[in-house]
Amino acid sequence: MICEECNERPATLHFTKVVNGKKSEVHLCEKCAQDKGEMSLFNGGAGFTFNELLGGLLNGVHTFQQSAHQPMVRSDELRCSKCHMTYQDFIEIGRFGCSECYDTFKNHLNPVLRRLHSGNVVHTGKIPKKAGGNISLKKRIEELKQELKELIEQEEFESAARVRDEIRALEREIHAVQEEGGDE
Repeated sequence: MICEECNERPATLHFTKVVNGKKSEVHLCEKCAQDKGEMSLFNGGAGFTFNELLGGLLNGVHTFQQSAHQPMVRSDELRCSKCHMTYQDFIEIGRFGCSECYDTFKNHLNPVLRRLHSGNVVHTGKIPKKAGGNISLKKRIEELKQELKELIEQEEFESAARVRDEIRALEREIHAVQEEGGDE
């Protein structure tokens, strides 16, 4: 395939760009990609860093493209109360300044985490298949016990009774698995 820009050299770089569901492909030789100045991947022969990649994901901008318009920093921009880092600082650096930043920027991070983790924002980890059933059931029972406690405090006794019955059913299920020679 020949470079689409110069129509002379072989295209060694193939880029696919999807914007608003519309796919476009560009096939360039390395020289034309450098000459266009759009690909930061080739500036000075340096590659891109993980922080730049993360910044691109957070910013919603493709990392290989240099934006002619830098995002405007507003004076009312969200800022961490402990380390005074702004969200824009985080995007540029690729890491938080302190543990408080996670809470400060939580609402900005959830859409990114959903995109990266197939819609999930809570890490559940991996559970071995053999032990997975009981661990999941025990975790669910703990959640239900907390819910039951809150319902009793709010004097919502009918709802509390339903939750109590669900806890008992799950405990019977765990007990049955253990008697069959399953795990604990």
